[in-house]
Amino acid sequence: MQVYIEAISYYLPEKVITNAELAKIFPEWTEEKIAKKLGILERHVTAEDETASDMAVAAAEKLFSEHGIDKGSIDYLIFCTQSADYVLPTTACLIQNRLGLNDTIGAVDLNLGCSGWIFGLSMAKGLIAGGMAGNVLLLTAETYSKYMHPKDKGNRTIFGDGAAATLVSTQGIAEIGNFSFGADGEGAKNLIVRTGGARCRKSKNDLVFDDFGNPKSSDYLYMNGTEILNYTLDRIPTLIEDVLKKNSVSIENIDLHVYHQANKYIANLQRVKMKIPVEKYYCCFENIGNTVSSTIPIALCEALKDGTIQQGMKVLSVAQGLGYSWGGVMMKF
Repeated sequence: MQVYIEAISYYLPEKVITNAELAKIFPEWTEEKIAKKLGILERHVTAEDETASDMAVAAAEKLFSEHGIDKGSIDYLIFCTQSADYVLPTTACLIQNRLGLNDTIGAVDLNLGCSGWIFGLSMAKGLIAGGMAGNVLLLTAETYSKYMHPKDKGNRTIFGDGAAATLVSTQGIAEIGNFSFGADGEGAKNLIVRTGGARCRKSKNDLVFDDFGNPKSSDYLYMNGTEILNYTLDRIPTLIEDVLKKNSVSIENIDLHVYHQANKYIANLQRVKMKIPVEKYYCCFENIGNTVSSTIPIALCEALKDGTIQQGMKVLSVAQGLGYSWGGVMMKF
């Protein structure tokens, strides 16, 4: 059975943090330096009382409104986040209630980072292809801003909060092709919040600063940027080759590459390494930042709006995330 993306919408919080504001906090970084290296001018962050589920609900409501979708047609809900409202219950169930969806639907949380949309898309396709659902609502939302130390200039310049809503169905604008996946828990320590879960529930209060003034603490988001970059450049080429092979297409026949929107620095390294022409490599992070699992659907949404994606195009999407986890898919628009 053929399975499609029927529609995509997204939501960004009202609060915006510009490079100018960050430069005041971190005087060793200028607006120009941040923009030149990362390609990010501003990023949206949630209000103190705004959660990932709030953004997911807002994105879903936009999807229903913008595309004239009947809520009653949804028969499965997948919510991808690492910023759940509670340790329990399942946030997807709370979203089902808030959206007023039928109580006869499936609802499940998916705990993944930047690769989450691709993994969620594969689950949605599997549910439909297996005859278990007809219309799957895939929601992605993340609030990394709540887990970053105020003095963490590296992560604060990169990440932004946001949410996306994707409707997967038996008809639509893009046929979902074959997937490729990977996981390696050996790299978990390189992007992690160590406390708050069952392994270590209590705060450790072990904050220290390195020689460059960067904070490191078990109680906040920690990212080893060098190791993450090495992992990305090592895994992505093989991932791309495998996705292309599974879809019986060469990289020359891909019309547009819409990858995880990490930042300009990583995007350029990936593009050059894979010898992808600039005009075939889509970027959408300048005024958004890295929204983790929502970067690809947001970029696809914008590429559809601005006409970059045209009917008949083959679009390749790949993403690498903490865990480590990585995944890729080809779509035919």
